[in-house]
Amino acid sequence: MKIETISWTGQSLERVEDAALLTGRGRFIDDLGVRPGTLHAAILRSPHAHADILAVEVSAAAVMPGVAAVVTGRDLAKLTTPMVAGLKVAVENWPMAVERVRYVGEPVAIVVAADRYLAEDALDAIEVEYGPLPCAVDPCASLKSDAPVLHDNAGGNLVSDRRFRYGDPESAFADAEHRVEVTIAYPRNTGAPMETFGVVAEYDPHEDAYDILANFQGPFSIHAVLARCLKVPGNRLRLRMPPESGGSFGVKQGVAPYAVLIGVAARIAGAPVKWIEDRLEHLGAAVAATNRVTTLKAAVTAAGRITALDWDQVEDCGAYPRAPEPATLYRMHGNMTGAYNIANLAIRNRVVLTNKAPTGLVRGFGGPQVYYALERLMQRIAVELDLDPLAVIRANLIPARAFPYRTASGALYDSGDYVKAFELTLAEGRLADLEARRDAARVAGRRYGIGFAAVVEPSVSNMGYITTVLTSAERKKAGPKNGAQATATVTLDPVGSVGVHVASVPQGQGHRTVLAQVVADVFGLPCEAVRVVVDLDTGKDAWSIASGNYSSRFAAAVAGAAHLAATRLRDKLAAIAASQLGVAPAQIGFAGGAVFAKGDAARTLPFGRIAALSHWSPGLLPAGVDQAIRETAFWTPPELSAPGEDDTVNSSLCHGFIFDMAGVEVDVETGKVRIDRYVTMHDCGRVLHPGMVEGQIRGGFAQALGATFFEELAYADDGAFLTGTFADYLLPTATETPDVEILHIETPSPFTPLGAKGVGEGNCMSTPVCLANAVADALGVAQLDLPLTPARVAALVAAAEPARPEGHRDRGLQPGTAKPGDRALRGQGQANVAATPDAVWAMLLDVDTLASIIPGCHGVDKLSETHFKADVTLGVGPVKGRYKAQIRLSDLDAPRAATLSGSVSGALGTGGGSGRVTLTPAGEGGTLIAYTYEAAVGGKVAAIGGRLLDGAARAIIGQFFAALARRASPPRPGFIGRLLGRRP
Repeated sequence: MKIETISWTGQSLERVEDAALLTGRGRFIDDLGVRPGTLHAAILRSPHAHADILAVEVSAAAVMPGVAAVVTGRDLAKLTTPMVAGLKVAVENWPMAVERVRYVGEPVAIVVAADRYLAEDALDAIEVEYGPLPCAVDPCASLKSDAPVLHDNAGGNLVSDRRFRYGDPESAFADAEHRVEVTIAYPRNTGAPMETFGVVAEYDPHEDAYDILANFQGPFSIHAVLARCLKVPGNRLRLRMPPESGGSFGVKQGVAPYAVLIGVAARIAGAPVKWIEDRLEHLGAAVAATNRVTTLKAAVTAAGRITALDWDQVEDCGAYPRAPEPATLYRMHGNMTGAYNIANLAIRNRVVLTNKAPTGLVRGFGGPQVYYALERLMQRIAVELDLDPLAVIRANLIPARAFPYRTASGALYDSGDYVKAFELTLAEGRLADLEARRDAARVAGRRYGIGFAAVVEPSVSNMGYITTVLTSAERKKAGPKNGAQATATVTLDPVGSVGVHVASVPQGQGHRTVLAQVVADVFGLPCEAVRVVVDLDTGKDAWSIASGNYSSRFAAAVAGAAHLAATRLRDKLAAIAASQLGVAPAQIGFAGGAVFAKGDAARTLPFGRIAALSHWSPGLLPAGVDQAIRETAFWTPPELSAPGEDDTVNSSLCHGFIFDMAGVEVDVETGKVRIDRYVTMHDCGRVLHPGMVEGQIRGGFAQALGATFFEELAYADDGAFLTGTFADYLLPTATETPDVEILHIETPSPFTPLGAKGVGEGNCMSTPVCLANAVADALGVAQLDLPLTPARVAALVAAAEPARPEGHRDRGLQPGTAKPGDRALRGQGQANVAATPDAVWAMLLDVDTLASIIPGCHGVDKLSETHFKADVTLGVGPVKGRYKAQIRLSDLDAPRAATLSGSVSGALGTGGGSGRVTLTPAGEGGTLIAYTYEAAVGGKVAAIGGRLLDGAARAIIGQFFAALARRASPPRPGFIGRLLGRRP
């Protein structure tokens, strides 16, 4: 039975979610009530990128007021097992460090207290003794045989190395007229949602069961990972999600390890425990997109036709291959030829570990990394072969007659007309006008460029694609995995009202509005007659491991499943109505809130009467109808099969198409890039809600601007995290986001119930490389790595440094200067002290004097004549914490000079450095103290206070010598003494 009328689907209706969200009435995890007696957790994190944990002393913290429990890694290990990964590798993947820390920000201990303030205070009382180890930060350096090894049992940092071959790439390269190559280092970035992670956990000792509320987004394959880690059956882990989540962009799948941590904390504390992540924790240790080093080669004809591609990808997954990784590397496996008709393909995929936070799924996961390399390659082919870039793209696009199209590596592209979308963009996007603007700018001496990008946007992931990381034999042993099960339930209550529930919790996308549209059309009802519930409870709701809100699966899979469930229920209602109206079920129609016999207006019943019949009069149900109260649809498409023995895989069900075109102007003096015009063409199949589709495109475009020009999760060479605030991890605002022209064509998917495809991630894949191609065209450069910050762009066009004059001597680094990108603090200064050098020298070796003049000092212990230990509280901007300091004197030239070296370590970070102090006699028995110093810091101080460190260091050192000067100077007489001193 077909739907009688399409009244709502395809219209831009007002979102039902917005009224609550815009008036502050959303129900996010921190807004929901908790049980009386709920405690609060704070997490102590490692300031080191790589170190053995020698000792953790928690006794002082455990007895502080309000503290209920302190949980260490060893406590965790007694109650859990390591989290399983998608790789067969000898790596123990604990949610909290047990014997060794492997990235800055890794959890080391948890304090559970009556409130968060008390818990945070108690963190300062925990003393951790670390044995620092060398670290590996760069993924290519981490591959080397002499690199520090993160996990001893793994034998090295390379945890997966797979090669794939499709077609005959060797022959294609041997016969190629041209070979073109690009190497890309794609940086780390993240989604930075407004709402950070949150968990409320409770443990029932009688049932040995966990009840965990978390703003987790899925995929729910992680539920099995969590249950195994907690050592309980799946039915003993109830995972619940709140009805709203303040953004995610894929990031909130990373809350999973914290569900384990807070669950164990609740078990040890014997009470419910709540934890809400702060922004520094989120930026430093939540989820990052993988950084990837790619070398991509193409075999090309003289006309620009690509006959083969050769990919070499090195994927940096951070310190642990945490599930579902290496999903980012393999999600695009079927799409490695992009929108192009290329028959021969070679791929090498390596997964490497480094001393950085573990990675996860971030909007478009895998797509930005792949398409940045592929579309930069397309531009380089045009440049190196002296061809029009549009001609190169056009020559390689998959023709419309080829759909459904099977790629070399196994993806089945469902529908599309790429050439039509390409040509419409050039016409409706006014390419000729853009070219005229470029020509005029160049005549005037300005740098103007035009860039293009053609990408395929996959959606509805095949749950089996990740198993491509295993060999065929390993897959056979593990058992087949495939599909994309979507779940939806439609209910009718005793008054005939319609309810909808789906196993996909939104993060702002508008699920409730679209589901109401789809289901209302099935029943012929007004949209407001359908109420949608979107919170999820694995203890009572229908769900599967593929459930969740990720991989742009809502419109194609989830809304489609809701349509199927509603259709099944409507067909039962049609049978009921047919028995009452005396007609065949095929003659029943649904429209205008009524059920009627087609062609006979007199035979009409209110929808509510038929819908409520199963509740009130089940005895009147016709034969063959068991109930018309609830229908749950589980839908998975047959096209998503498991990977084949030849490693081909249809990694996603749906494949949209995007063609982007941009004109930019580059200011060579400042390096600033101005986007003059941006046009983006989309084919996302059937559009269910045009306004929301536009919102997804504009949101993806804004996020892509951040990846292009601003965002990078940066680490120092020693693994210190450097971008812990929005002062250093920059995000685009409305000011930096220009308007974008959006174009559409529709080629409905034959594989989905509604013909829809995903549209939520595409511009994150297409925009960075489109803009990079435009910048490359403007500047005439070959190598461009993101982000294209003004400094980086300006350096691309900067004139070469003049040659050194003859006889020039390199004086080396001067105090107070800094090398590009380092965190070293350097300075120099002097102070006058009203005491002799001998007296000052004695004071510098006296513990009582040191305790009185070191800023924030709580005490100094003398371990030897030249070795001191101090307990100090130091603050840098918004960061203030307690540190243990070690100070040593060396190169002694009493009483004229000494070298002071030292280190500090605390919950907020680490530091170390050295300085040379000289004492020179001055007039009237005084001393001129001169000093130079060089130091470096890490941990939270480096992440938050990066812009304040130099000034803070100068202030602290200045305070030390000012205090020394006061201590050494003769006491000044008091007020009465000064008066008496004036008397003759």
